[in-house]
Amino acid sequence: MSLRQGPAWAIRGTGACLPERCVPSEELSRSLGLEPSWIEDRTGIRRRHLAAPGQAASDLAAAAAARALDAAGLDAADLGLIVLGTSTPDLIAPSTACRVQALLGARRAAAFDVAAACTGYVFGLQAALGWLAAQPGPVHALVVGVEVYSRFLDPADRGTVAVFGDGAAATVIGPAAAPYGIGPVTLGSDGSGADDVLIPAGGSRTPASADTLASLGHTIRMDGRAVRGFITRIFPRLVAEATEAAGIKPADLALVVPHQPNPRLVAALAPEAGLDPAQLAIVGQDVGNIGAASIPYALDQAVRGGRLAPGDQVLLAGFGAGVTWGHTLITWPPD
Repeated sequence: MSLRQGPAWAIRGTGACLPERCVPSEELSRSLGLEPSWIEDRTGIRRRHLAAPGQAASDLAAAAAARALDAAGLDAADLGLIVLGTSTPDLIAPSTACRVQALLGARRAAAFDVAAACTGYVFGLQAALGWLAAQPGPVHALVVGVEVYSRFLDPADRGTVAVFGDGAAATVIGPAAAPYGIGPVTLGSDGSGADDVLIPAGGSRTPASADTLASLGHTIRMDGRAVRGFITRIFPRLVAEATEAAGIKPADLALVVPHQPNPRLVAALAPEAGLDPAQLAIVGQDVGNIGAASIPYALDQAVRGGRLAPGDQVLLAGFGAGVTWGHTLITWPPD
């Protein structure tokens, strides 16, 4: 395994928040005029959670962050930075991270958003690690992923309504003693695939208007075939890149935490990636695609389920619209 330069940083606490309203796939399938098992048969998704009226991304993110701070044994005053990944912010501006800072009372923390779609958590993690490495003393950062996709869906588009859900998850990043901690983060993008998944209207290219509202231009459009092809190519590649760089084999990984827009598809790719399905942290069946929150949510569930032990090798593998991707290998720390 390659040597880490400078101070080591580790995940010191995790937390998550799902809206109270839960919609089973059987109910949703019926509302779309489909067979009751249509969604679950194709995606593996059994249910998803939808935000209540008036509940925004910052509300879910702040609740998840508070739970992560509690797990880390820290207060909001201990934070020096908040990085928040989302495609569904409260507002175009200012950042949702600033709203979360105010809700938490983290007055000492700088705060900003990262727009990398479903890879937002991994991009945010890299931003936090870079900031931490430049600080003179022991400090902590908060990295959050949150989506409220339900506000951006065409209710008649079964390709998007079937898979997207709402939720938030957060991690506190702090000092660690070697050999524990987060390894180098590898990121990538290919803007030629930017139209595969997008919200076409509402930005500077196509501002909001009566026409964009009438044409549902403010809802998610997705080329399902292109997205499926991207996932099929990128997930095994990320596993191979990460393990080869570390000088280990996929079988040596204690846990792989992938983004899971279609949990059935991702699980089916395990053999091609050299993995046993049991190595995967698959939770999308219970929440659907929650975008930037998918990886930290799955990680939080693994932590709370007792699936991780000190010294375990944990791979985070993200991919999403843009198109974007990223991975990092973590040597899990002691409590």
